[in-house]
Amino acid sequence: MQHPTPTNHSLPLKTSGFRSLAEALDYAAGGETGCNFYNGRGELTEALTYAELREQALELASRLHALGLERGARVALVADTHPHFHVFFFACQYAGLVPVPLPAAVHLGGREAFVAHLRAMLVDSQARVAFAPDSFAAFLAEASEGLELEVSGTLADFADLPRAERLPEPPAPEELAYLQYTSGSTRFPRGTMITQRAVLANLAGILQFGVQIRRGDRFTSWLPYYHDMGLVGLILGPLVSQLSVDYLGTRDFAMRPRVWLKLMSANRSTISFSPPFGYALCARRVRASDLDRFDLSSWRVAGVGAEMIRASWLKRFADALAPAGFSPAAFLPCYGMAECSLAVSFAPLGQGIDVDLLDADVLAQDRHARPASADLDDTRITEFVNCGRPLPDYEVEIRAADGSLVAERECGVIYLRGPSVMSGYANNEEASREALSHDGWLNTGDVGYRAGDSLFITGRAKDLLIINGRNIWPQDLEEVAEQQPEVRAEDASAFSIPGEDGTEVAVLVVQCRERDAFRQADLVERLKQRIQSEFGIACLIELVPLHTLPRTSSGKLSRSGARLDFLRRNGLESRPVLSQELVDRTPHTDAVETSRG
Repeated sequence: MQHPTPTNHSLPLKTSGFRSLAEALDYAAGGETGCNFYNGRGELTEALTYAELREQALELASRLHALGLERGARVALVADTHPHFHVFFFACQYAGLVPVPLPAAVHLGGREAFVAHLRAMLVDSQARVAFAPDSFAAFLAEASEGLELEVSGTLADFADLPRAERLPEPPAPEELAYLQYTSGSTRFPRGTMITQRAVLANLAGILQFGVQIRRGDRFTSWLPYYHDMGLVGLILGPLVSQLSVDYLGTRDFAMRPRVWLKLMSANRSTISFSPPFGYALCARRVRASDLDRFDLSSWRVAGVGAEMIRASWLKRFADALAPAGFSPAAFLPCYGMAECSLAVSFAPLGQGIDVDLLDADVLAQDRHARPASADLDDTRITEFVNCGRPLPDYEVEIRAADGSLVAERECGVIYLRGPSVMSGYANNEEASREALSHDGWLNTGDVGYRAGDSLFITGRAKDLLIINGRNIWPQDLEEVAEQQPEVRAEDASAFSIPGEDGTEVAVLVVQCRERDAFRQADLVERLKQRIQSEFGIACLIELVPLHTLPRTSSGKLSRSGARLDFLRRNGLESRPVLSQELVDRTPHTDAVETSRG
């Protein structure tokens, strides 16, 4: 019977000073800790110590090196939650090759869309070798058909390759550690080039200043390996700190989110991260009868990031799990992106969720984050979560459209400079020039403001709706929908498109569980009135069936995808302008019934 790798080990704790990820694995392999893989029932299926991982990675590295590829050649890895991914990723480190994690999620676009997406990434990354676990082998075979790959397939397809007599020199700090594709929420994903020095610098900051790692810590994760939080935070983070980590598959989490809590309880885990929707899903699925089976009192870091943080979702989670020993002080809001390896800022450890309440009208009209006065009506208040201070050695500036610095509490685009910023986007010089200045400043594309030393994120610059001169954040419209009893978290997506008169028209697409046409009409009318009352704008409401809203490869809702789908459903692909007739007829009932059929 297998047992999970231990929490405690004999190695002196070390989180920095490594020249490469391979060197970090060499050190971790001297201890007893490692990776543990669980199925959807919470049963251990495989335990892989870091010593075993190193041995298997070196074996595979010798076979990869024997292929005679040029140093730095790309190796595409379909990144399902499986130990073979770890082996391939670190084999690349030892072989002087660059791993490229690719999505392992067949979303609602179906097989054809997923295969096309994989193929596009294989081409974009200029992959020379490709790997997939058994469950994704057929997808990879179809996606790579006709491409000039040296080898493509499962681990078994690499097992018979000849071995090289010796391995190349270990990676230098300035060489690439991997290509990390962005989620593609606003455009086709781009491959961020992350060097060994960059990712190790970021990991040192995360482990020392963000989560303040300590002996006796243990990680648990269900995050996808192809997302920066899953790869850097929950694969590389545990290894670089020589700590054990327990993995649950992303699909298994989505089907049975309570297994996450079960593993946290059983293994006395102390650190786990999730986007806000993960906490919301858990809160919705947990039953009162479950609480006696969970003990979350050891959970000291409940990291939250990767998308806009909704304080109300986290409060529901904390309230639901309080009887199981979960402390809301464990919440650790953070901000980051793949272009910075992972993390930029962390809230103070042990603070929990700190919310800044703002005057919504002043924010909408002037983009000024004025604290709400005590007598302000609740409908005129908006809130943002404190994402803390930048990590040491990172500079953050808030800039206006003309590039000038804005004052404290003025909203602007977030720029940053630091040791873990990407080298650029692979094979895309134009995009690299747009994002990176000659002196190393990264245009994040995010909008936010500073209040004292703290950073607050208000949204993506490309997502901002400007309606009748007012700045409306799409998440505010989405939250109005989610407050209705018929609508759940992440069942709404807001965006704008041009109207016939040249102005922008707000659109809110809502996944509707209600089948009765009269109740659908009532929901639409409620939403229109609430939005008109709270934001002073008209909004077109479209109700659609469940599972209609598109998501990115990392699971986030894609507003750009929702906008494109809306245009297609309403015959506006060639002329994306809302006619007054379409606005007036409110196509909610037709959309639900037609799509359902």
